[in-house]
Amino acid sequence: MEPDEVDELVLAWRRERDDLDLAPVEVFSRISRLARLLDLARRDAFTAQSIEPWEFDVLAALRRTGKPYQLSPGQLLKETMVTSGTMTNRIDRLTERGLVDRSPDPTDRRGVLVGLTTAGKRAVDGAFETLLASEADLLGELSATERRQLVDLLKRLMRPLR
Repeated sequence: MEPDEVDELVLAWRRERDDLDLAPVEVFSRISRLARLLDLARRDAFTAQSIEPWEFDVLAALRRTGKPYQLSPGQLLKETMVTSGTMTNRIDRLTERGLVDRSPDPTDRRGVLVGLTTAGKRAVDGAFETLLASEADLLGELSATERRQLVDLLKRLMRPLR
């Protein structure tokens, strides 16, 4: 395989510090560079739909629930892992933009449900489709078997971090 910028970085470190095992740099420098590419792809996908990354997170949480695309604010907290104050602010801003609405919870008189509007569904679906196309392009060099192997390896790598 053709050398890349990480190979050059590792080679330079080997010249300076041949006493160190540079295997982690070979892996994590590539993951770091890939993360930057993914961030750019996400930003482009969201910008195309005029939404911010945090907006996508909330809209996607609602979209994944299936019809009627509603969750309580507490359920949204668990899905997006933000504080209750942050979630309240986000729901308010999304409501102002017409991407979500609030309705009374039929099972709890004091509760409220946050629901995806037609505009919100259109925005999250468009962003997700654009993002998937970008990510598929990034994976284009890998066969289906290699993709499965990569998924399994990344899962193993992440296991101790849970």
